[in-house]
Amino acid sequence: MAGRLAGKVALITGTSPNICGGIAEGMAEEEAKVVCVDIHPDYAQQCAASIVQRGGQAIGVVCDVTDEAQVRETVERARTTFGGVDILVNGAVIFNQKGVLDMSLEEWTRQTAVILTGTFLFTKYVARLMIAQGRKGSIINIISTAGHQGQPRNVGYCTGKSGLLNFTRSVAMELAEYGIRVNSLTPTATDPQEGMERAARWGTAYGDPRLVRLLEEMRKGVPLQRLPSPRHYARAAVFLASDDAEMITGTDLRVDAGTVARYWAWTPQTTGLWQGIAETLASRSPKDG
Repeated sequence: MAGRLAGKVALITGTSPNICGGIAEGMAEEEAKVVCVDIHPDYAQQCAASIVQRGGQAIGVVCDVTDEAQVRETVERARTTFGGVDILVNGAVIFNQKGVLDMSLEEWTRQTAVILTGTFLFTKYVARLMIAQGRKGSIINIISTAGHQGQPRNVGYCTGKSGLLNFTRSVAMELAEYGIRVNSLTPTATDPQEGMERAARWGTAYGDPRLVRLLEEMRKGVPLQRLPSPRHYARAAVFLASDDAEMITGTDLRVDAGTVARYWAWTPQTTGLWQGIAETLASRSPKDG
């Protein structure tokens, strides 16, 4: 039985061993040919090598997503190698957790450029190629729960990711006439174990073992009591890229274990408290207000 993405070409930016590296391998498992793009040569080349070693087809391309000439060259490389692009995943990002009081203009400009300008450039040139070739493709922009909520001391990341939400909707409307679907996918704090295992398999450095303990504390507030792993995002991305999602565009798919939907004051640990509040309110007479 053929994979769900058999015959498709996927170009994925930001292929570190974590989220987009997992998406790249997940799409390759569904028989997509993958163009692995990253500014770090190890991440681009080793992601592609991992896919090839597993029997898939992939190339690694080093690219600064904010450099228009490099973006054009990368898209052209996808065309000359695999014939075109059917799926674009915009996942390149810079993490720089600073707030408005201590972030420099240079840092702000660079971080928002990678998130927003990089997505703009790749979307522009991939969409042009899809239209020229008559391909009804799928574009997926990687968001974050930080793009839906106000996280302190992370102003560039939060701003960039929230901007991508409406970028997605705007471009979805523009490209609908060409049959090109544009959606976003929202991850959240991610279990670091799979990313570190992938890095070890690739033979590259990634992550910090201290994250395991720190993220364990975050897990306690997650409704499903588990943090997602890259494989969970990969399954969602495969769905959005496949014909199963042929009538879905302009939509954000959250793979966040319920974190955005959670009422701000509720956590799994306070369930008993909220039951008590509900029972108290239910026992009051209507005239109590």
